[in-house]
Amino acid sequence: MKILFISHRYYPDIGGIEVNSELLANQFKALGAEIKLVTWSKNLGEKKFDYEVIRDPSLKKLFKLFKWSEIIFENNPTLRLSWINIIFRKPRVVAVRTWIRQNNSKIALVDILKKKWVENANQVIAISKAIKTHTSNKAIVIGNPYRSELFKSTIDRNLRKKDFMFLGRLVSDKGADMCIELIYQLKVKHKIECHLSVIGEGPEMKTLKNSTIKYKLEKNIDFYGFLQGEELVNVLNQHKYLIVPSRWDEPFGNVALEGMACGCIPIVSDGGGLPDAVGKAGVFFKQNSIQDLTDKTYELISNINQQKYLLGNTESHLAKHTENKVAQRYFDVILKAYNS
Repeated sequence: MKILFISHRYYPDIGGIEVNSELLANQFKALGAEIKLVTWSKNLGEKKFDYEVIRDPSLKKLFKLFKWSEIIFENNPTLRLSWINIIFRKPRVVAVRTWIRQNNSKIALVDILKKKWVENANQVIAISKAIKTHTSNKAIVIGNPYRSELFKSTIDRNLRKKDFMFLGRLVSDKGADMCIELIYQLKVKHKIECHLSVIGEGPEMKTLKNSTIKYKLEKNIDFYGFLQGEELVNVLNQHKYLIVPSRWDEPFGNVALEGMACGCIPIVSDGGGLPDAVGKAGVFFKQNSIQDLTDKTYELISNINQQKYLLGNTESHLAKHTENKVAQRYFDVILKAYNS
C-alpha cells in the first residue's frame, strides 16, 4: 500500500503535530506500507528517515506524488497540499488534530472549506471527543500517542522531593499564573508549603516572576526555562504532580500523557480534550477557576487512597497511547478506506 503522508510541518520543526507525524509515519513504515511524506518545512535537520521526505514541493512534484500514491493520509487538514486530490480522487483519510477555526474562535471562509474537505474524506479520525463534536460526527476517536521510549518513570514516587510542575509555553492561555496562585493559596489557606517548578519560556515569564516576588514565594518556585529530551524527563521524574491549567481548550493534551509516563499524577482543567488525555488516572478542575483548582489539589494531596487509585489506573491508560497501539488503530482505518 502506497501512502502519501501529508503533514503541514515536520521535523525539525517543533510542535505536537510534527511529533505525531513522525511517530505515525515511522510506524506505518514498520507495518509494511510504502511511505512518501510531503511537508512545507524546508529545513532538513539531522535525522534520517526510512522513507522519502519531500519538502516545499513544486506543483509538478505534487502531481507526481499523487499519481504515485494509492491512498492519501492528511495528518490534520492541509488544503494547500491536498487539493490536487480533486483531480486524482484517491481514497483519503484525514486526522483532525486541532480546532478548525481562527485564533479568535471565529469561523473564516477557509475554515468552512476545511470542514467540508474533512467531511468528504473516506475516513475521519479525531484525537478527542471534543474535536469530534467540533468537526464531524462520522469521525473515529483515537487519542494521541506519546514517546514511550523517552518518557518513563525512573524514580520511586516516595523518593521524589518536589511537588508540582507546570510544563508549557508561558502565555496567558496556558495558565501558569494559576499554578503560582495555587502555591500561594495552599500556603495561606491550608498552611502547606509546596514547591512548584515552571518549565517553559514565553512572554509571561517576567509577569510570573514578579508574582512570585509579590507573594514572597521565591523559595517555593523555580523557573527552569525550556527543556526537552532526557533533560525534561529527568526533571519530570523529580515531581509528584503535573498541573495543566489551560484556559484554552486543548485539543488533546500530550503533556499530560508525558507527565503520567514519568510518574506524575496530572491535575488538569476540564476543557477540550484534556479529560480524554488523562482518563481515570488524573484529576479535573473547573476551567479557569483557581478556587476549584485549589480545592481539588488540596483534596488530592491529603488523600493517599485517591492517589493510589489514580496511580493504579495509569498503566492501563498509557498502554492505549503507545506508538504501536495508536499507529495500528490509524493503520486499520487507512486499510478500511483503501479497501472500500
